[in-house]
Amino acid sequence: MRIGVDVGGTNTDAVLMDGGTVVAWTKQPTTADVGSGVAAAIGEVLSQADVPAGAVASVMVGTTHFTNALVERNKLDTVGILRLASPSGEALPPMTGWPADLADRIGSHVYLLPGGYEVDGREIAPLDETRVRAAVRELRAAGVNAIAITSVFAPVNSGMEARAAELVHEEHPEAAITLSHAIGRIGFIERENAAILNAALGSLAARVVSAFERALVEIGVQAPLYISQNDGTLISAHQAAAYPVLTIGSGPTNSMRGAAFLTGVRDAIVLDVGGTTTDVGVLANGFPRESSVSVDIGGARTNFRMPDILAIGLGGGTRIHLDPAHYEAETLADDSFRVGPDSVGFRIVEQARLFGGGTLTASDIAVAAGRAQFGDPSKLPALSQPVIDAVWARGQAMIEEAIDRMKTSRGDAVLLAVGGGNFLIPDTVRGAAQVIRPPHAAVANAVGAAIAQVGAQIEQVVSYDREPREAALDRLRGQASEQVIAAGGVPDSVEIVELEEVFLSYLPGRSAQVRVRIVADLAENAHVFDEKLTESYATQSH
Repeated sequence: MRIGVDVGGTNTDAVLMDGGTVVAWTKQPTTADVGSGVAAAIGEVLSQADVPAGAVASVMVGTTHFTNALVERNKLDTVGILRLASPSGEALPPMTGWPADLADRIGSHVYLLPGGYEVDGREIAPLDETRVRAAVRELRAAGVNAIAITSVFAPVNSGMEARAAELVHEEHPEAAITLSHAIGRIGFIERENAAILNAALGSLAARVVSAFERALVEIGVQAPLYISQNDGTLISAHQAAAYPVLTIGSGPTNSMRGAAFLTGVRDAIVLDVGGTTTDVGVLANGFPRESSVSVDIGGARTNFRMPDILAIGLGGGTRIHLDPAHYEAETLADDSFRVGPDSVGFRIVEQARLFGGGTLTASDIAVAAGRAQFGDPSKLPALSQPVIDAVWARGQAMIEEAIDRMKTSRGDAVLLAVGGGNFLIPDTVRGAAQVIRPPHAAVANAVGAAIAQVGAQIEQVVSYDREPREAALDRLRGQASEQVIAAGGVPDSVEIVELEEVFLSYLPGRSAQVRVRIVADLAENAHVFDEKLTESYATQSH
């Protein structure tokens, strides 16, 4: 058995799964100390199923804490930035274009140093070890313990970043070091931004992961702990503490993977409706479609793996801005009311009209329209049918527009509606061939964490003049497979989910940027996901 947990800003969801079956599930309030909320959620599902803690084989956790820290500019470390790119890389200093409050929070400890490579691997300038050591000594004296190192074209040749890290460790043994080539892709500025953000999250990541580990100890679970990544795969707790930025998009990703598992549908548009927003994403072959453009995280452009997500301001707690004098109107002009984008969030049980509060919310409208049943309908204000219809239609228009924006073809798409607010998605939507609302839709995020696989990605610039194309692709597939198996993947379940090849016309000869992404089941999860899909397809075909 395994446990999946998703720690959100409002609720901590947990599921206990035996093979492909959800044995127990719960929603618990997220706590300020993180750990006690996780412990309560895990303890609840074990109690429901009457299962001893020792029967749990693995625990998978997804969290939004790191995203919230960047958005709120909270609990971030001061970062020392070593850019190995001079003299050519001094035109745009680090953190150019960042919001001023985020840049101020990171600090101004920036060092522009000689180094870097051309795209074909030639040196721009040799590494100046004396200047690196001097910079690190200054950072140590200033009490800066988080250091981000970036070199031009480090994904092609990581040698300078690795050597600089050795020098940092010698001069400042207590420093936590982030190397850009371990996180981002070839684009220099976006990769540097990702490395800086990762370094800034270091102390918070260590505390959060430790809280998760303590929570497991408190309830007697001795199973290994894994953390969900942005691409729907897992990394160890140790890796997550070192690379927290790789988990920032795990919330919507878990929901999408959970939706795929619960329905058996591998290609669809997923709408994950929470209390504040609806996250709209696309499933391609059972995994979230990755963003093909730079992703804005807290105001900084980055280029690491992130799902292609569109968030709209419609959720269960979304405020309906409508003058009470119009509640019983026979007609309602389009400009006389507004849906969101603000929300009462986790205060819905205090502020929504259904619970005796004074704020009209999307949940109130859904209950009034007969689309959902919860709370106390007698506490709703008197609303005329034209008002209910007009507000409901506005929400549906927002959903339909979001679906159209995420489509890549003109045909109708299959929609998967999940999340605690999935009642806002009707059974018939324009542009949708079918709306599927699976069982356990409210905790699809925790299910997605529980069934997550391990993964690996290799990205290199390859010259086919020096190495035959098929030999190069086989080599990269092999390297990625070795990484997956080393991370605990079952060899027989290794699957290539993406192979991207972009030829580089600006380089001499036949050169291409190749990216290979591979996944595999965890040893204790072997074949569960594939069996679930096989059963679902067999049922649909009949």
